[in-house]
Amino acid sequence: MSFVNQLRCAVEASARVDLHKVQDAVWKTWGAGGLSDDEAQALSDLIEARKALPPAQKPAQRRVGSRPRSAASMERRRSWAASGAMPPQLQARFTLAEAAVLAVVAAEVRSKGSCTLTIGHIAALAGVSGQTVRNALHEAFALGIVRVEERRLTAWRNAPNRVTITSPEWNAWLRMRRRGVGQKPCSPRNTRRKEGAAYRPQRAAREEGGGSGEPPNGLGRRFRAAMVSS
Repeated sequence: MSFVNQLRCAVEASARVDLHKVQDAVWKTWGAGGLSDDEAQALSDLIEARKALPPAQKPAQRRVGSRPRSAASMERRRSWAASGAMPPQLQARFTLAEAAVLAVVAAEVRSKGSCTLTIGHIAALAGVSGQTVRNALHEAFALGIVRVEERRLTAWRNAPNRVTITSPEWNAWLRMRRRGVGQKPCSPRNTRRKEGAAYRPQRAAREEGGGSGEPPNGLGRRFRAAMVSS
């Protein structure tokens, strides 16, 4: 390969920031008599053409993994994960986002017998991405606690998969939650108050004494008798 071709290959292979170095080498070689006027001018024009080209665009980055963690999605994710829809020993095998997905599935199974929501619908409710929904269902299926049934309608169209819970432990947990086992309902307080008046112990004593206006032990009569005698 001749020296001119070597310089031409160096111009084409060099980055934009290094073209000035190649250009200096061209003119130094021309000054030393290693290049003719036409060869030096051709290499200089090639360098200027390379400089005029726009910089290469960086390829657009493809978003993978979970959706951006907005405050609303994180709140939904944590709320579903803390809803108590799974036994703690089962939920400990999943991440927070996956536990939120399975809590949505459990809520559907508890109310309708099975979950037929689409992946996008489950992802929107749980505040996660569609890939997280797939990961959670895949892991739960591998553990043998759910069954995923594909519903093919035609060769090109499917209905949403039907997800049912096959774990006896998880089903027993949902039955107890349905009956309210483990919940502590609070009875309302006894707020016996009149309009604009506080409830006093003396009024309670009068009500227990039959509503006569006198205390039940006769202290009022003895007090009035003592006042008359004095």
